[in-house]
Amino acid sequence: MAKKPSIGAHVSVAGGLYNAFINAERIGAECVQIFGASPKMWRAKQPDDLALKKYFEAQKLSRVGHVYLHASYLVNLGSDKDVNRENSVMSLIDHLAIADKLKARGLIFHLGSSMSGTKEDALKFTIAGMKSVLNAVPGETWLIMENSAGGGHKLGRDFSEVGQIIRSIGSERVKVCLDTAHIFEAGGIDEYSKAKVKKLFDDFDEHIGLDNLVALHVNDSKTPFDSHNDRHENIGEGHIGLDGFKNLAADKRLRDKDWLLEVPGFDNMGPDKENVEIIRNLFL
Repeated sequence: MAKKPSIGAHVSVAGGLYNAFINAERIGAECVQIFGASPKMWRAKQPDDLALKKYFEAQKLSRVGHVYLHASYLVNLGSDKDVNRENSVMSLIDHLAIADKLKARGLIFHLGSSMSGTKEDALKFTIAGMKSVLNAVPGETWLIMENSAGGGHKLGRDFSEVGQIIRSIGSERVKVCLDTAHIFEAGGIDEYSKAKVKKLFDDFDEHIGLDNLVALHVNDSKTPFDSHNDRHENIGEGHIGLDGFKNLAADKRLRDKDWLLEVPGFDNMGPDKENVEIIRNLFL
């Protein structure tokens, strides 16, 4: 029998980090992504001993496997403003330290934008910033780059850029999460046909290496191809469509990756059991 990926979602930890596992069980998630702290603030408070105790107790009772954290939305390592880069590095250090304390697999973050600076400088700043973060938080926890929807001066739209960053840093702790909506919105794939899915991941393997891909953000797109407008939709309700996700599921190279949903939910309350089951049924 062919291996099936772990299917999960971003879940709320409102009321305590341990609620990640309670909310995951409610929707049938096998892996989760959470915020270790507010995604709208620069600095992040570290969890205390009681919070960690409750978290690990809940984890022992859960069927959830891998845990990922998502960084603050404010992070922009490629900014042309010194203060923004400094704040971004400190924020990522805070959140990666939380991920390490939670024994999470890694911290997923957006690469950001060059703003009014050059792309070359933005890449240089990003590489230097990521090195600083990794040095400040030693261990095995990964720092995971997420591809962008493009638009403006955003980094991470092209696989070649992401590959350049990985090669320049030269650390086994640098990994990638591919967002299905972002790559569609960025103009990287115009339809998820079998042939184009194959080409997409052939290109990924050439520039980045499929061994560096650890997770997928599995999202339909509310906006059309090449829109550069990052808006997620429930599976089968957007411009990618259910057939597109069927073709994605058919690529056996993606079976050892964690599939994480970041969709609005059919009740607009976030990823739900219905979306999880739609993806799970693709592997039956």
